Amino acid sequence: MRKGFCILKQNTVKRKICYNTSMDSCIFCKIVRKEIPTHIVYEDEHTLAFLDIHPQSAGHTLVIPKQHFRWVWDIEPFSPYALTTQKIAKALQKSFGTEWILSKIIGDEIPHAHTHLWPQKTDMEKTDFVSNLTLIKEQINA
Repeated sequence: MRKGFCILKQNTVKRKICYNTSMDSCIFCKIVRKEIPTHIVYEDEHTLAFLDIHPQSAGHTLVIPKQHFRWVWDIEPFSPYALTTQKIAKALQKSFGTEWILSKIIGDEIPHAHTHLWPQKTDMEKTDFVSNLTLIKEQINA
């Protein structure tokens, strides 16, 4: 079990980023490995989006990269992560009939890059995970 790790990022400037959290103990890494059940909204080779277990509103979705990054700003710009975040936000707009999708990046509660997305107002029950999941998936696949 790794206690921490470092990666060398090579953009225009080489930089070393070190983390103190083990990927073995990261709850989001466990979700990616399917060790913890969740309501998956969308998944591709690089990203995973799933309903938050403590939703702010119906459809509250978390978007994460499958690769462990500590912070969202450690991810390459214009990456599949950014495209998935946009795809989910647009699906939420259509699913819940609102233009207003809130997005939030905090990062202190789970040490794995993630973005919260949720509709500002909705008439749906926020803890009706199955109905909300179905509604969102229909829009993603439309």
